[in-house]
Amino acid sequence: MGRLGDEAKRTLDWMADAGMRAWQLLPLGPTGYGDSPYQAFSAFAGNPYLISLERLAERGLLTDTELADANQHDGTPRRIDYGSVITRQLEALTRAEARFWREADSSDQEAVHAYHAREAHWLDGYATFMALKEAHGGAPWNAWPEPLRDRDDTALTAAREQHATSIRRHVTWQAWFDAQWRDLRDHAHARGLTLIGDLPIFVAYDSADVWLHRDLFDLDPQGNPHHVAGVPPDYFSATGQRWGNPLYRWDVMEQRGYAWWRERLDATLKQVDLVRIDHFRGFESYWQIPAAEPTAVKGSWQPGPGQAFFDALRTAFPDLPIIAEDLGVITPEVEALRDANDLPGMKVLQFAFAGDASDPYLPHNYPRNAVVYTGTHDNDTTVGWYTQAPEKERDHVRRYLASDGRHVALDLLRAAYASVADLVIAPMQDVLELPSEARMNLPGTDAGNWGWRVTFDQLGEGKAHWLRDLAMLYGRAGDGEARDTPYRQSQRPSD
Repeated sequence: MGRLGDEAKRTLDWMADAGMRAWQLLPLGPTGYGDSPYQAFSAFAGNPYLISLERLAERGLLTDTELADANQHDGTPRRIDYGSVITRQLEALTRAEARFWREADSSDQEAVHAYHAREAHWLDGYATFMALKEAHGGAPWNAWPEPLRDRDDTALTAAREQHATSIRRHVTWQAWFDAQWRDLRDHAHARGLTLIGDLPIFVAYDSADVWLHRDLFDLDPQGNPHHVAGVPPDYFSATGQRWGNPLYRWDVMEQRGYAWWRERLDATLKQVDLVRIDHFRGFESYWQIPAAEPTAVKGSWQPGPGQAFFDALRTAFPDLPIIAEDLGVITPEVEALRDANDLPGMKVLQFAFAGDASDPYLPHNYPRNAVVYTGTHDNDTTVGWYTQAPEKERDHVRRYLASDGRHVALDLLRAAYASVADLVIAPMQDVLELPSEARMNLPGTDAGNWGWRVTFDQLGEGKAHWLRDLAMLYGRAGDGEARDTPYRQSQRPSD
């Protein structure tokens, strides 16, 4: 599934050579149910599955044989087999962590202690949560014995002593993730790339966040949710999306100055430079679904925290380095909240061609303060979308782009680059003109997603040259320690 090592840096180098100035990522938390980055065990922790084992081997923490064993998996070059990857990754990380505390230099061990002290405000609770989850066979926290479920002080003290080795392991893994991510972030910055993170508005029910802060969530005395989050029926699903995340008690959060949210955003901005907040409209109003309902149809809109929330964030982040994911059922009130805080919204080209010339997703209607995408991780690939679109929509695409549709993904990408929007994000699947088999996620489903992967051999110098020429033509090229290579050919790379 990729790790924070040389291949990641090599990909960043390719991006810089392609004239790119930003890299947008999915959430970086430790994935749980369904392997979804939007269902993480913590809103603060990094994903240990991404830790580079090669870097650990270079430090003598894994043998060549152990590294080779860990790199065996049952997936394909284009598809991740999570079960195989995760099992081997965790086995290798466990061996490396034990060896680290037996054999590593005292200065390396002290660096982990320093990280632990610096991040203890969330790390202690997270590491305890993960250790207890392991001890209970992966069961969610509401299925643990009542004293641990309810965080009884005596039970927790005993559990921390009993599971001290496991707790230490999770602390160490987080320290390693942090060090490797900082190294990758520094490499990105050296190549002129801004990092754009992704912050889900809601957190997973089975997470350290909910277990540690039950009073911030809409739960009954046993810890079960009264209501869960989702969205009503829309473009993506006729029955809506029942995400299942617990809802916030915004009144309690307001009383506390939204401290938990400020800490969460601060943790994310230690990793990235700018953050897209998923489901921005939930801050104006959110879809509340009774927990017993199997779909999102029987829900109701409830008022969100509104401007008070962003006023509180501004006390810590005056510039609000946020992109608003303003897709779906958007009302004038949502737009007013976005604009009052001068936040860029999202424009998705795949949404642009079902209407007429007034459609807000068509490039000639864009404001500058926007981020334009050909599609997102929730969309089909552009090739897949175009193949399955109604002929009327396909005709609109061809006429608008003056295209025959043979290279529709690259044609849409050119339209995005040519727009006045301040930022363009190109999903890698569209850069590579891949069909529906490369789709990342199908909203409303909980299996078969998040498995697509790209390998470096798919990228190629020719594609980078074409992209850089496109960026230079439309004034979007980054320096990226710019090379003086004159990329004169602006034809599609496959022509």
